[in-house]
Amino acid sequence: MKIVWVVGLAPSRQPVSSDTAGLGREGAGKDVVVLGRQIHLCIHRAQAARTAAFLDAELDSASDASPHPVGEQEGVEEEAEAEKDDEGDDTNDYDLDFERIKRRKVEILENSSEVETAKSQGVEIQISGASSDKDVCVHPGVIGGLCIRCGLKMDDESGVAFNYIHKNLRLANDEIARLRDKDLKNLLHHKKLYLVLDLDHTLLNSSRFLDITVEEGYLKGSRDDLPDALKSSLYRLDSMHMMTKLRPFVHTFLKGASNLFEMYIYTMGERAYALQMAKLLDPGDVYFNSRVIAQGDCTQRHQKGLDIVLGQESAVLILDDTEAVWGKHKENLILMERYHFFASSCRQFGFSSKSLSELKTDESESDGALATVLKVLQRIHNTFFDMEHTVSLVDRDVRQVLKTVKKEVLKGCEVVFTRVFPTQFQGENHHLWKMAEQLGATCSTELDPSVTHVVSLDAGTEKSRWAVQEGKFLVHPKWIEAANYLWKKQPEESYPVSNSKNQKSNFSLS
Repeated sequence: MKIVWVVGLAPSRQPVSSDTAGLGREGAGKDVVVLGRQIHLCIHRAQAARTAAFLDAELDSASDASPHPVGEQEGVEEEAEAEKDDEGDDTNDYDLDFERIKRRKVEILENSSEVETAKSQGVEIQISGASSDKDVCVHPGVIGGLCIRCGLKMDDESGVAFNYIHKNLRLANDEIARLRDKDLKNLLHHKKLYLVLDLDHTLLNSSRFLDITVEEGYLKGSRDDLPDALKSSLYRLDSMHMMTKLRPFVHTFLKGASNLFEMYIYTMGERAYALQMAKLLDPGDVYFNSRVIAQGDCTQRHQKGLDIVLGQESAVLILDDTEAVWGKHKENLILMERYHFFASSCRQFGFSSKSLSELKTDESESDGALATVLKVLQRIHNTFFDMEHTVSLVDRDVRQVLKTVKKEVLKGCEVVFTRVFPTQFQGENHHLWKMAEQLGATCSTELDPSVTHVVSLDAGTEKSRWAVQEGKFLVHPKWIEAANYLWKKQPEESYPVSNSKNQKSNFSLS
């Protein structure tokens, strides 16, 4: 007589936020893997009796470990519990969120036909959702080579890796789409969207000890000797041989943004660095939980992508100081003015001027970049959830809202450029031309009475002189850049153009 064990995995409760994403209760996913390995070992040893005892013990313990009853109302959000991986990684891993593992039945084969079938197949383990003709497992994801639903060994490396959620976790494309769809509906119900945040030069600035200049030496002194503003925002990280300065207003920004968005950290830095920065920004683990994405999580070299963010692209906004890394998602991007507190940061980007730390000053709390962009995010959020909108919430696209809000900045401005582009360069391909159009301005190469602004690097060109004679605004290109970062048309008189006698020959004099 042989025994067939039929082990059923109750379908996991659908996640209500992307940080759970079907993942959560500590040990549940591990129980599946360990259970599968132990059962497989027992089968090959033909120890059916020991297998039965093991299953009873393991399944009972798994059920007892589950704090929620099977019939609990769907949609209740669970907090994911952090777990260190076997190699001592500090990553806050999250195990798979199964409601419970339960034993469905033990069937003794008594008639000869069933015995013959068992003999030909050996002791068979059937897992609910995996072997039934009516309910074939679609293998939504894999951890450590095992399907997260049916427990079968999987050799297929398709899908997308989500190691920041759980080590060695891969999710199939269909499962990612399903999770995003369900999570979006839940998030919209709570009037929230997604916000992806860069770290360096966006929320903070870091410098190695060896790069600190003599003029910045005061930063290495006693904390008690630092200005009050630095005591709560400057951190000496001896274990990493570096210092980190949080951008002014960052804590107020995160608190305000968290009411409107589910937030991710996404950096091109290493994971250890990303997690340390997350602790500085979110010491209470209130805002990000496991949603910290680092360089090793990227699916494309030197590029960031929303393919590893469990949020619908139509509901995601991005704050980053570098446009180039978001090649496929520029429509989601709000470009941030870079935060250069340390001298090493200025040198990195080719600036010869002194840094904020060398000048012993800092950005304004109330009028700085983060305070400004929080107001922009609030406006976009309010516009997206406008009750008078005729399109249903799930069909709305925050990228279109972003475009609409941005086009209001320079609306009504008619712009002509002079001595800004190289002679043979197509103006419409220049980043300043594109930036001005994105801000709502109309750009042209020809002068006419409708022109309101001439943007120039040299007040001596023909077009520059025409602007002065006709009473038009003559402004430096930084006027456009300032409007882009500050989301507001700036006073033209703050961006004057001077005469330049030593222009390079490859620039037009028109």
